[in-house]
Amino acid sequence: MTAAGRRVLIGRIVGLYGVQGWLKIESWAEPRMRIFDYQPWLLSAAPGVETQVSGVKGREQGKGMVAQLPGVNDREQAAALIGSDIHVSRDQLPPPAEGEYYWVDLEGLEVVTTEDVSLGRVSHLFATGANDVVVVRDGARERLIPFVQGSYVRSVDLSAGRMVVDWDPEF
Repeated sequence: MTAAGRRVLIGRIVGLYGVQGWLKIESWAEPRMRIFDYQPWLLSAAPGVETQVSGVKGREQGKGMVAQLPGVNDREQAAALIGSDIHVSRDQLPPPAEGEYYWVDLEGLEVVTTEDVSLGRVSHLFATGANDVVVVRDGARERLIPFVQGSYVRSVDLSAGRMVVDWDPEF
C-alpha cells in the first residue's frame, strides 16, 4: 500500500468536557497541539465504521487537550464519540528526518538477517520504556526485535521494502 493510502493513528477521543459538545482527546502528535494541523480526521469508533471530520478546533486545557468538532453541539452527541480513534492520511504528515521512520511505513517490510536469512515481515511495532520493538512474523513464528539502529537494525530500505537486522534466526 502506498503512503498516500495508509492511515496513521494520531489520537483518541477519551471523554467529555462541558455541556456544549467539547471532547477530551489524547494526542500522539509531536508537539501534541499539531494534531489540529492534520485534517481531515478519520474517526473510527468500530471496525469498518469511519467518519471524516474537517474544521476541528481545540486547545490545551489543564494537563490535557479538548476539541470541538463541527456539528457536535451537545453532550449527548459528544458522548457517542468517546473511544473513537483519530486517524489521518499518511501523506498529510511531514517527511521524517534522516534515519527516522513512521511506524506505518515500516509495517509490511521484509526482514532479513545480515546473512540474508528471511525472518518474515514487520507486523507492527510497539514502544517500551527503553526502545521501540519490531514484531516480525513469518506465519509460524513471531520475533520481537529491538528497533535500535546500528545495533540490531542495520538498514531500512523503504523503496525496496526491506529491513536488515543483526539477529540470530534461532532466537
